[in-house]
Amino acid sequence: MRLSPDEIIFWQYGIIKLNATIVYTWGLMFLLVVGSKLITRKLSLDLKRSRWQNLLEIVVTGINKQIEEVGLSQPQKYLGFLGTLFLFVATASLCTVIPGFEPPTGSLSTTAALALCVFVAVPYFGIEEQGVGNYLKSYVKPTFIMLPFNIISEISRTLALAVRLFGNMMSGAMIIGILLTIAPFIFPIIMTVLGLLTGMVQAYIFSILAAVYIAAATRVRKPKVTQEAKQ
Repeated sequence: MRLSPDEIIFWQYGIIKLNATIVYTWGLMFLLVVGSKLITRKLSLDLKRSRWQNLLEIVVTGINKQIEEVGLSQPQKYLGFLGTLFLFVATASLCTVIPGFEPPTGSLSTTAALALCVFVAVPYFGIEEQGVGNYLKSYVKPTFIMLPFNIISEISRTLALAVRLFGNMMSGAMIIGILLTIAPFIFPIIMTVLGLLTGMVQAYIFSILAAVYIAAATRVRKPKVTQEAKQ
């Protein structure tokens, strides 16, 4: 039994390998790009809109509300990044119904890359919102003693994001593979459906955690208003 799509090699020349993780990752990205182009090709700015466009606007509005409830006051700014994370993980899970497809999220290299995207996005949005000086000051609040702990926190939560997603996605694929060998045909189908549901939940959790980290980095601390100032 394969533990990771990294073990599936399609082409190799010396130390250069083209494995299933790379092929399926690029395939998913191509699918998302083409799909988004097809879905949005007939969007209109007029008052008269199609039912499909109304449905899309309802979905986008709901996602914006979810992002805003996390603590991001301008959800449109973060919708592209967080939405892409969700769609990639969710699509990887949905494509598992295709025979022979190995989700790239079952590889630690892919989940680490997704976590690194969040790791880079957090300071990017934080600096954009607060400025370089104020963002760097947040690492030494309330005292400079917190500097090493805040740095360790940044690194550890990135590792946690990668390992959590990798473990959940890989374990689901392994369970289905084991059941296919020892159980009747109908039972693995049920487990596959549950695996799809689990994949969607993991995509949601991963995106929400990314939004929480960004919200913490972009939060501007307002000075407290004293009682005399109020009067």
